[in-house]
Amino acid sequence: MALAETQLYAKVANKYRSKSTSALLESLLAKGFPAHIAQKALVATGQKTIEDAAKWLHSHCNDPSLEDPIPQEYALYLCPTGRLLNRLQEFWKESKRQCGKNRAHEVFPHVTLCDFFTCEDQKVELLYDTLKRVGDRFSQCFPPSISLTLHASPSYLGFFIDDIHASVLKDFALAFSSEASALADCHVKPCLKQFHLTLAHKFYPHHQKTLEQLAKSINPEEPCQWVAALYSRDMRFVHYQRLRVLFQYKPQNIDELMINAGDFIYVDPTHQSDVSEGWVVGTSHRTGCRGFLPENYTEKAHESDTWVKHREYVFVTASRSSTQTERESNGKLNGEAHSPSMSRSGTSVLSTQNTLLHRAVLVMRHGERVDQVFGKSWLQQCLTADGKYYRADLNLPSALPKRKDSMKQFEYDPPLSCCGIFQSRLIGEALLDQEVMVSYVYSSPALRCVQTAQHVLQGLQLNQKVKIRVEPGLFEWTKWEASKVIPNFMTVAELAEASYNVDTTYRGNFPLSSLVPSESYEDYLSRSSVVMKHIITACPSKGKGVILIVGHGSSLASFTWPLMGLPSRDSSDFAQMVRKIPSLGMCFCEELKEQNKWQMVNPPVRTLTHGANAAFNWRNAIVED
Repeated sequence: MALAETQLYAKVANKYRSKSTSALLESLLAKGFPAHIAQKALVATGQKTIEDAAKWLHSHCNDPSLEDPIPQEYALYLCPTGRLLNRLQEFWKESKRQCGKNRAHEVFPHVTLCDFFTCEDQKVELLYDTLKRVGDRFSQCFPPSISLTLHASPSYLGFFIDDIHASVLKDFALAFSSEASALADCHVKPCLKQFHLTLAHKFYPHHQKTLEQLAKSINPEEPCQWVAALYSRDMRFVHYQRLRVLFQYKPQNIDELMINAGDFIYVDPTHQSDVSEGWVVGTSHRTGCRGFLPENYTEKAHESDTWVKHREYVFVTASRSSTQTERESNGKLNGEAHSPSMSRSGTSVLSTQNTLLHRAVLVMRHGERVDQVFGKSWLQQCLTADGKYYRADLNLPSALPKRKDSMKQFEYDPPLSCCGIFQSRLIGEALLDQEVMVSYVYSSPALRCVQTAQHVLQGLQLNQKVKIRVEPGLFEWTKWEASKVIPNFMTVAELAEASYNVDTTYRGNFPLSSLVPSESYEDYLSRSSVVMKHIITACPSKGKGVILIVGHGSSLASFTWPLMGLPSRDSSDFAQMVRKIPSLGMCFCEELKEQNKWQMVNPPVRTLTHGANAAFNWRNAIVED
């Protein structure tokens, strides 16, 4: 056992543990869980619902630390909501784009009232009671607005809170600290230094001027409601790195870790020196299990992504009171109840769709293709002796569209699988639910892309209103074509005959004959930039709504980088990034016409995650050994 962990165990080994009789705990006890394990599950999920706690227990059934007596660490933050939060999030995003990530990006916008302290699991509800009681006491004297003054230094940028308002916050923090310490038998230390809301911290000095200019665009007097929120974290992993899993990985060896897309992994950087290149050893936040996993299945996550939000107290003041609708919208402020990291996300597209008065571009990868599931020889599996197609698996299309040249061309221009069709229609339905208005649709000439566009439009109920413009210039980097030649795509006439809703009058900006096999990386990026400019020019700037572009994994970067004026990465980094883009992965850019630029924001719908489903033969699996 590591020395640090031994010290943590010694701190808590002899603490007296009383029993809680909360309704949530009683329900778990009735299911047969031991009291200390049930309390640990409730605390780990913010004591919200029985379902959350039971799911946590199920996930942690093989957690070697399940019996550990180490409690969580808690902190009390004052968090902004409303328009001020929106402006701060815009700064977060733009500062990261222009200057790169700094220490402030690890946590959502906040003012620290009480720094992290430990509290035994069975006494956490006393913290909730304390927050409610102290909040009620201070609600009458809480300032209707908090004065913020911008302060900058070579390594720090943020807002300082004026003394007259800071004194009220310090009194609130002191009162919470005193009562929580007495009731919950924990040492709570209030923050009594200069109260501040950090904008940037530990950045390169040469970025100071740029960051200051961005910060000056924030109006600190924007309407805002303040919320005191209680968060917790696992104290064992405070100094670990955090990774977010992008793809599911099933262990091939006993020392490897089972991971699902969306999981968070704790990684101790001091334990990676003996690990094989391309692998890391980490502990799963979801299961508590430890093992090896492929590094390219992950991306770096933020510190607060693994925190748990417990309770909050909303300070409602007379001059800042808002409508119920506005409060509900802002209530998601610093994170939804289940995910504090939501507070750091960029400007939410979902909240602005109904008022979207400018152009936006949604670049999307196609859905699941048949060779992705059945391999390059999928067509051979589906041909009868006389060369006719038949459906060898339910995930294969029931029929193939007619084309004048050989059916063998489908090997190089494969269609969507049935799951890919379902995925595409599901995305369209989700866009419809969010009231996303698609005005134009462009597709790569690859059949899988045309099919994706078709079924997205069906989900949007626009398949009879918006036609698909087949643009050859949207095809992927030709160097990645296994056949080393440009595929023989179905013609627009053939697509129309097969009932695809294509625009037969559209003439591409980049003729099919201009596609060069095995083109260089620079040529591909140049082609992408030219085609993107043509598309933007062809779609009126006075029009509002979304331009949907259905392409390939490479399209998400190659078509958005020139739009936002971002420099390209080198080809090896580009290839590594594209490998991580799943079926129907998407990027969303909106135009800031007044500033004559585009910015990337959250896509209007969430990602679609699903697991693998292996082929099954009942005879081999059930009857025969």
